[in-house]
Amino acid sequence: MDALNNLLTQLHLDILLRAALLIIAGGIIGALLSAGLNKALSKRLRPHQVTLIGRITFYVVFILFLISAVQELGFRVSTLLGATGILTIAIGIASQTSLSNAISSIFIIGEKSFGIGDTIQINDIQGDILSMDFLSVKIRTSNNTMVRIPNEMLIKSTVTNLSYFPFRRVDLIIRIALIEDIEPVKKILLELAQHNPLCLDDPKPYVGIDSFADSAIHIQFYLWAIRNNYTELKSSIQVDIKNAFAKNHIEMPFPSQSLYLHDNKTV
Repeated sequence: MDALNNLLTQLHLDILLRAALLIIAGGIIGALLSAGLNKALSKRLRPHQVTLIGRITFYVVFILFLISAVQELGFRVSTLLGATGILTIAIGIASQTSLSNAISSIFIIGEKSFGIGDTIQINDIQGDILSMDFLSVKIRTSNNTMVRIPNEMLIKSTVTNLSYFPFRRVDLIIRIALIEDIEPVKKILLELAQHNPLCLDDPKPYVGIDSFADSAIHIQFYLWAIRNNYTELKSSIQVDIKNAFAKNHIEMPFPSQSLYLHDNKTV
């Protein structure tokens, strides 16, 4: 007990109290400034940009108050930085990936290619962005699983933002038999698009010939939908096509081969 009293006497209880108050004040002021900036910028910037600015503001303010608290205790910041230099270098070497991800996050947020709530596709992964931070982007896939993608990978890969524009085009390739008349088929497809409430009138639907295959004609059928209706339109229009072709006796062939046998003798 006497040793503890001596220690408190040496460090001066009032100095300890002032240092503690500086640290607490730094946390409170940093949080208030961060919240204020978030509120002020929420209508001007995207959510992930507001979050990044808020976090940077908080840590800058808190570190400044922390440095003041250390100086209040009588330590020289320059001496502490020199003493921890070797440790900092070691940590830096060990955390190169984390540093790369953090730097990549700044470029991603500054580029504004995608944000929270957007649907993106990278390689064979597609989903909605749940959050964006210094190290990674987290997305939710269509089967309700969470995938964490490091920011460095996003910078180095091709990312498709399926939500960037308000409209999306549904691209369909429809096979019809070589003997079918193309004009009635085009008329049926355009009528289906006209009567589908999810299909937009502008841009207009398009029907054309893509190519001739061995046993079929490939018809291009392009429709436009509001971004949120893309999947539903793609599914419903294909059901409509199947039913309309069956009603109008339009053949949708499958790949086949004909085998001819001859009576010629083999030599």
